[in-house]
Amino acid sequence: MSARFSLRHWRADLLGGLTTAIVSLPLSLAFGVASGAGAEAGLYGAFFVGLFSLLFGSATRLVSEPTGPMTVFMAALIPSLIARDPENGLAIAFSVVMVAGLFQMALGALKLGQFVTLMPYGVVSGFMSGIGILLMIMQLPAIFGGEMPQGGVLGIFRALPDLARTVQVWEPVLAGISLVILIGFPARWRRVCPPQLLVIVGTALIVLLLPDREALRLVGEISVGIPRIRIPRFPPDLVTQILLDGMMLGMLGSIDALLTAMISDGLTREYHDSNRELVGQGLGNFLSGLFGGLPGAGATLRTVLNIQVGSKTATSGLFRVGFLVIFLFAFSSLLRPVPMAALAAISLKIGYDILDWSFMKRVHRVSASSTFMMYTVLLLTVFVDLVVAVGVGVFFANLLTIKRMSDLHAESVQTISVPRNDHLLSAENKGLLSGCKGQVLLFQMSGPMIFGVAKAIAREHAAMKMAKVLVLDLSEVPILGVTVCMSIENMVLDAKTQGVDVIVTGAAGRTRERLEKFGFFAHDHLFEESDLTAALRSAAARVEAKTS
Repeated sequence: MSARFSLRHWRADLLGGLTTAIVSLPLSLAFGVASGAGAEAGLYGAFFVGLFSLLFGSATRLVSEPTGPMTVFMAALIPSLIARDPENGLAIAFSVVMVAGLFQMALGALKLGQFVTLMPYGVVSGFMSGIGILLMIMQLPAIFGGEMPQGGVLGIFRALPDLARTVQVWEPVLAGISLVILIGFPARWRRVCPPQLLVIVGTALIVLLLPDREALRLVGEISVGIPRIRIPRFPPDLVTQILLDGMMLGMLGSIDALLTAMISDGLTREYHDSNRELVGQGLGNFLSGLFGGLPGAGATLRTVLNIQVGSKTATSGLFRVGFLVIFLFAFSSLLRPVPMAALAAISLKIGYDILDWSFMKRVHRVSASSTFMMYTVLLLTVFVDLVVAVGVGVFFANLLTIKRMSDLHAESVQTISVPRNDHLLSAENKGLLSGCKGQVLLFQMSGPMIFGVAKAIAREHAAMKMAKVLVLDLSEVPILGVTVCMSIENMVLDAKTQGVDVIVTGAAGRTRERLEKFGFFAHDHLFEESDLTAALRSAAARVEAKTS
């Protein structure tokens, strides 16, 4: 066994595996039903993703299985594909899961894992809260005892009056009882008996006592057995959609898994390998899709529970998978009387827990831009599309970052003709500048010069009109962007048009390499000096020559 697996702490790992398996069982059932793929798809997802991400990943105590974000994605995908191709729609959906797994493995193989979670918290918070709201809204039809209508969130809202008129009274009653248990269950008892398990057992017993239980929507027969391979299907007219949806699902799962792995690291003082973890997650998702299971990722609440009950090694995950197999084959028949309304209540509570209440309560006091970005992503997630929400969020986040960086570096762009006491120049350099009486313009920059600084450069070089010599000091610039190179070259060309000599100093390293590749030093009216003092002396000599 590798260092991640050990029987040294088998008692603690056995308890962790049993506890997380007991919690995973009702949640996997709920996610399978909520996705539209069936209860067994949730159980298969918990098995395949949980096992192979554990064997080939890196996080020791990460619990991987179907999660809220992945379920929401599949719940939107499956009905649309089935409506388009009733015979093969579900198989196409599982093909999307396989593509997602391959995409995750590619991210890990290309060592891109460390970049996956480089996303502003406002975008992540808005996206996750939007998914929580979506998951809650999607449970309303099941709570009212109806089928999921077409048209997404707006379709559900439009269908609510009809659902209310045809509701079976016991459906919302069972959902209400389930929510009372989930919300009011004492915290000190949760380690002994997870409330989700109590909901399943309790509501199933109630259903067995009802005289008209045939009218209720129940889990019914679960098709257990050795999972059969689902042949991937890529209809020519859907290939692009399958690839794009698979990449989006893979990215969503990668973010979900790596964020949970980071939380696990913080609790255990261990450190996961993001690239290896993505390979393991991807392999688990690929096999899950191949055998008709839901996609999965690191499940935060189950991971925290696994750590809290005392598991020590990855062996706890093996025990968990083993218990799930036992539950699936030995006790699946006992799940037939479980009402769909109870599973909907479990998903509703999970959606509520996903909401980032802590951040939403404070963000408006911290940053107006983060508030706007978070709520924009949230609303787009709920009412438009998950892909659009992430794309728009990342786009605005990048714009805000570029704006802030540009404003910061723009402050380091300055022109000096008459030095002041606050200018960071040596006494000799100040004396040389003062002696030129405003006819030498010193143009200084410091720090990385990205393209957003070009506007500040253009604004500053307008001060060149009164000068006879322009000194361009690049000694504090470690790197130049292409756009900034263009802006500096435009400054040099303007100087030539106005008859102003240009002296460059301090260009070294990557800055000089970029300018040389750009052909910057080929301008015939441009001169170079070794340091700023030599440049100012040369400038003073040129001013004297021009005025004599």
